[in-house]
Amino acid sequence: MKVDYSLYLVTDNTKPILGDRDLCWVVEEAVKGGVTVVQLRDKTSETAELIRIAKKLHNITKSHDVPLLINDRVDVAFAAGAEGVHLGQDDMDIETARKLLGPNAIIGVTASSRDEAKQAVEGGADYLGIGTLFTTPTKENTKAIIGTAGTRDILDSLASLNQQVSTVCIGGINASNAQRVLYQSRSLSKGLDGIAVVSAIMAAPDPRGAAEELRKLVTQPPRFAAENDEKRVHTVEEILRQVPEIVAKVAQQIPLCHNMTNLVVQNFAANVALCIGASPIMANNGDEAEDLCKLGGALVVNMGTVTPDGLQNYLKALRSYNAVGGPVLFDPVGAGATKQRREAVKSLMAGGYFDLIKGNEGEIKTVSGTSGVQQRGVDSGASTLGLQEKAALVARTAARERNIILMTGKTDLISDGTRTFAISNGHEYLGEITGSGCTLGTTVAAFMAVHREDKLLAAIAGILMYEIAAERAARPFGDVHGPGTFVPAFLDELSRIKKKPDDGFLGGGWLSGAKIERVDS
Repeated sequence: MKVDYSLYLVTDNTKPILGDRDLCWVVEEAVKGGVTVVQLRDKTSETAELIRIAKKLHNITKSHDVPLLINDRVDVAFAAGAEGVHLGQDDMDIETARKLLGPNAIIGVTASSRDEAKQAVEGGADYLGIGTLFTTPTKENTKAIIGTAGTRDILDSLASLNQQVSTVCIGGINASNAQRVLYQSRSLSKGLDGIAVVSAIMAAPDPRGAAEELRKLVTQPPRFAAENDEKRVHTVEEILRQVPEIVAKVAQQIPLCHNMTNLVVQNFAANVALCIGASPIMANNGDEAEDLCKLGGALVVNMGTVTPDGLQNYLKALRSYNAVGGPVLFDPVGAGATKQRREAVKSLMAGGYFDLIKGNEGEIKTVSGTSGVQQRGVDSGASTLGLQEKAALVARTAARERNIILMTGKTDLISDGTRTFAISNGHEYLGEITGSGCTLGTTVAAFMAVHREDKLLAAIAGILMYEIAAERAARPFGDVHGPGTFVPAFLDELSRIKKKPDDGFLGGGWLSGAKIERVDS
């Protein structure tokens, strides 16, 4: 039978999740709201009681043409006439289950690795339940939390098997992350066929309403997805031609740039934002994001001063901006310096979608999952990679996260997973003042806010404006003699470019100094 796996409900009869409500009532409401598959998971009831519940549920699901699957228990599925079973790695093998239930039974298998997925597909599974995606209170003793990156890796591996198998993912999925999970998990060759949820519906006060919302979410792209892939540019010439226009758009639209950053750089970040034409606000209270995200701007999450309370505020703001599609830039300052910062990076990346992640080599290595990274404070540490290796790292990480990765340094590398560019502008004085990296993030976020149809192009435009302004401020025979005199001159140059962005291609114009090339990663 043809099965729609888009919204797969796994039941839970425990008191913390179900409360005092009737399980069958909750399931019926959920099916009416749009659930497409129901799995009965009950680890506590005796066999006779489990069969009774399964039969009652089956009467409900059949009336809505929704298949009922039984978790683990092939005997219960057979007795209740259910459409199939879902098997864990330690349960009955697929071949035996197929013999007992017949050739038309739906048999799903849990997979949390490439090897488990391959074995299940070759054994004849109709679908895979991939996970555990995120930590969740409804399932204990999980083998591993694989996240969207692990899910994508499994989907990539399935493409080489040349066999049709459906896939759903499970573990901590709810209305706040369902679209991101589907978006970020998609590989070049295969995407998920649906999401499996437990408490998002079973614990909801209104299970029908919760199902309706989830059903709507899984059938629509997320707000932060690229608006128009056809508008993406691919050559340096095309980029440079459009940079002045984007610089002008920032000044014309005056986008809000919401900075959640450390106290040390707030003043400098605000001044930079004003000089490029944006409207800055420094607001570290995550509750404010619910209103600020509706103003059409962008969010910068700068992890310079990370605390437990600050982390929760970041997550609140991140969810708010994701919900409306507002661009979010993440600056994982000192990500590889301490265990707390490494854990914070994991929490933030699991908690929402970042359109762009910006960091030095050590920080991007940490974001990518490279082991053994140890930073000294916020410094990158000694570089261990050549240009091509850096390009490959940013491209690979961007493809995995389906976003943009910017690795800063003497030469910046930026990629969206398919397009990778190297930018060699800037001046050494930027490395001698506090907050130059943070304020680059402010600049790039403001540019993404006004040019969402190609955020990579927007980011490059912001980088070029920022770094060429630094070069022009520190040019020989000027009034700049060191980092102290550099800062006001730098702000002046940003403002000059903002006022006359079209001078970029005139003789000696600001953009004539652009040092950008495409890199094959």
